[in-house]
Amino acid sequence: MTHIAVLGAGITGVTTAYALVTRGYDVTVFDRHPHTAMETSYANGGQLSVCNAEVWNNTGNIINGLKWLFRKDAPLKLNLKPSCHKYTWLAEFIRHIRQHKSNTMETARLALAAREPMYRMAEDENIDFDLEKRGILHVYHNAQEYEVARKANTWLTEAGLERNPVTPEEIKSIEPTLKGEYYAGFFTPSDATGDIFKFCTGLTQACKKRGVSFEFDAEVSAITPSEQGIRVDWHQANTPAGIPPEGHSQEFDGFVLCAGVDSRKIAKSLGDRINIYPVKGYSITVRLSDEASQSNAPYVSLLDEDAKIVTSRLGVDRLRVAGTAEFNGYNTDIRTDRIRPLIEWTRTHFDVSVAEVIPWAGLRPMTPDMMPRVGKGKHDRVFYNTGHGHLGWTLSAATAEMIASEIEQALPNA
Repeated sequence: MTHIAVLGAGITGVTTAYALVTRGYDVTVFDRHPHTAMETSYANGGQLSVCNAEVWNNTGNIINGLKWLFRKDAPLKLNLKPSCHKYTWLAEFIRHIRQHKSNTMETARLALAAREPMYRMAEDENIDFDLEKRGILHVYHNAQEYEVARKANTWLTEAGLERNPVTPEEIKSIEPTLKGEYYAGFFTPSDATGDIFKFCTGLTQACKKRGVSFEFDAEVSAITPSEQGIRVDWHQANTPAGIPPEGHSQEFDGFVLCAGVDSRKIAKSLGDRINIYPVKGYSITVRLSDEASQSNAPYVSLLDEDAKIVTSRLGVDRLRVAGTAEFNGYNTDIRTDRIRPLIEWTRTHFDVSVAEVIPWAGLRPMTPDMMPRVGKGKHDRVFYNTGHGHLGWTLSAATAEMIASEIEQALPNA
């Protein structure tokens, strides 16, 4: 049986492992954390959102970024501290503005292709992840915002997405708990939401039942390809003080990198260039502990275009509110001045208590063209499934199928 190593137990790593094991491969997943989905896949916005497939490479985002440079609560925040990687990444990001339409449409098609395998995985493995198939509602506060969005909407519908314009009255009808006045909106009835951590946990258990091995608390120190295979060296992370970590080494037939923001460094060691920059996002999980808050929190997922904030209802007693983009390196500090706008936005738009709020920050693995890197590396036994940016969960089922199919062609299961 052909043995494949997967590095990374977030959403892309776990879906990749599942796609491989269902094709009959022997799979081992490595992760430095004690549990699956402990980084970017832990507490994201919770959306399975084809409607959010528009890539960020446009002049408007560049202008807003410059305009918001010195606003602490800005939706898009750039740390001006010198960094060669950051500024060369941004320069490459600007160069890809010319592919804004084509990359948006390609992303939308990929996201649409991911829907059926995502739901099939959950159904086949009986995974409860607070799935809500109630659609996603984009709201706009003025005519200028809406007219900009209309252009991107034509690309999304051309790619095959049903996404309908809605009036202010229809907005209130679709989600009656939403307060405030709006100019117009778009509603995507086929999009959905859920708890990504619960999904990853459930799929990990399903992988284990099918024979996938998971090496958690595993700090991988070297990946060495050869004509005969791939050697992975690792040691146990978080060993007690004074006790040297025990080293391990294992040979595999192939290797898939699904390591999120760490992929750039690891790919470089393998002779490949995967230009990923960590773009920080924040979320809060609001505990809906009283009946009034539970009644007044939305079930339809929302995206406020001006604030760049999204919501997802996670069961009866939780509301996820997420947003912002921060270019600040490999930094996961939770800043009060970045969390506060999420709390105030929630208070402004819904009659819910924010007495119990759990903050979180994670790093989106973003490529300059906003497209994931899926395919073979320079070495015949090295593969990549990484760089999914703000749509990791939305795209993951499709990219897992893509990379598993490519491995099946290159390394047939013995």
